[in-house]
Amino acid sequence: MRIRLKNNMMIKEEKIDKYIAWLLVISVLVRGFLAAFIEFGNDEVYYWTYAMYPDWSHFDHPGMVGWLMQIFSLNLLFHSEFALRLSSIIFMTVDTYIIYRLGCLVKNKLAGFYAALLYTASPYCFVITGIFIMPDTPLMMFTLLSIWCFLSSFRAKHSVVEKSPAILDEISPLPAVGRNDRLLLLGGLFAGLALLSKYSAVFIWSGVTLYVLLFDRKQLKNKYLYLSILISAVCMLPILIWNMQNDFISFTFHGDRVSLFGKLRPLDFLKEIAGELGYNNPINYVLIIIALVAFLKGGRYLDATSGRFLLCFALPFIAVFWFFSTMRETLPHWSAPAFSVLLLFPASYLADIQIVNAKQNKLSKPIIATMALLVFVLVVGVLEIKTGIIPLRFGEQANSTRYYGEGDITTTIYGWRSIKDDFQKIRERQVAEGQMKESDGMVGLQWFPMANFDYYVANPLGINMFGLRDVGEIHKYYWINEYRGGLQKGDDYWFLNESSDYYAPERYLDDKFEKIVPCDTIVVERCGKPAKFVFVYLCKGLK
Repeated sequence: MRIRLKNNMMIKEEKIDKYIAWLLVISVLVRGFLAAFIEFGNDEVYYWTYAMYPDWSHFDHPGMVGWLMQIFSLNLLFHSEFALRLSSIIFMTVDTYIIYRLGCLVKNKLAGFYAALLYTASPYCFVITGIFIMPDTPLMMFTLLSIWCFLSSFRAKHSVVEKSPAILDEISPLPAVGRNDRLLLLGGLFAGLALLSKYSAVFIWSGVTLYVLLFDRKQLKNKYLYLSILISAVCMLPILIWNMQNDFISFTFHGDRVSLFGKLRPLDFLKEIAGELGYNNPINYVLIIIALVAFLKGGRYLDATSGRFLLCFALPFIAVFWFFSTMRETLPHWSAPAFSVLLLFPASYLADIQIVNAKQNKLSKPIIATMALLVFVLVVGVLEIKTGIIPLRFGEQANSTRYYGEGDITTTIYGWRSIKDDFQKIRERQVAEGQMKESDGMVGLQWFPMANFDYYVANPLGINMFGLRDVGEIHKYYWINEYRGGLQKGDDYWFLNESSDYYAPERYLDDKFEKIVPCDTIVVERCGKPAKFVFVYLCKGLK
């Protein structure tokens, strides 16, 4: 099959397959290098504790991200950033191929190729799910797989699938009825695995429900749909068991993070929109809007079944977090899976334009632009992390020693590897002088940067890290404290305090210890200049 363009230029389908293969190879190599090169961020290193202390579920999220870290690191036999991020490198590669196949399903191979490129150009997809190890890594893969299954199933139920005259190649053959029912069951399984990854996967089922009620009510008589729901429910048993054992604390925590009613906060809403632009690539974001407007105005570049189902999944997903953002601060990556799926609209739209209008360029200009923007962001971002060439310390306070680097987000993923050796020298000196013992543990006040100090300093030196505050501040460390024997009255502890996220000892520690002794300062350098300081304290006599 060939797609004919102006001046007899041809794009052969078999070449598209080769282009996809090259895209996957290049993506793996780049992301694999960055996964080994860049240190853990606050969230990632915290999820390492999920692998260290596996459970049915956890305070913040279900257990999938921890299980993946265990599996791909061979139960932490390999302990490097690359090993712990390996599932992200592999899963995002699979995601790219799935979005390609989805593009082929709803349109043609050119649309699939464009969907893969747009997906790769998304910082959320390429970095958050493809380099960093986050709950979004398995969430995105299982979401795409479930959408693939459900969409294939619903398309098969229609004896006639609307086909635009602009679609010049054949839509993928529709599956047989028996296979269609199996696809429903598989969709339920993948949706359940997505729920084991992150609670926001509930929008998969809200999308399916909305589509069925609005456009395909015959499905309400299909027993396989209800079996699919049952499969997802069974997958959620680990979450329910853990929450029943812990007074449903995880549900309470997430319930407190969103508000149905409250004072309007327009600035938070604008921050959400700005964050969505950055996380999803501004060009991708604009292309999605253009393509959606064209579809809603009656554009026939996408068949009705596919378009309706994708919108039923994505629009409520986005609308819910937009609503919450009007009353409290939200995080833009929460809605990013919906935007990632919506990339199928601009991919199909651009493919349609290129074929129908016989554009001369073999690769659509917006596609080139969005890929170029990703490359630019990656180069500038990595350069800034490793060199700090762009000063991000704003205000007099951020340049003072105590708060040096405050507001510079690059310090959250830089400098941790260098702290251990300097701290070990300080520790050996204090032990030799009789001020501390080898067995003394370390304390922290917040789950981050406590997990950073745990992974990069305490754990390699055989020191137990404990959380001092309540569960809302230390999260999983509330349970880790118990696993490690608990804090002991009268014992001495180390406290490390970074200048870029400073906690005043006199405010947070004075009422917990008999005495707080400033001990030493570690300078974390970047290109020969300080990036931040780490202050070392001796906490004597836990009250």
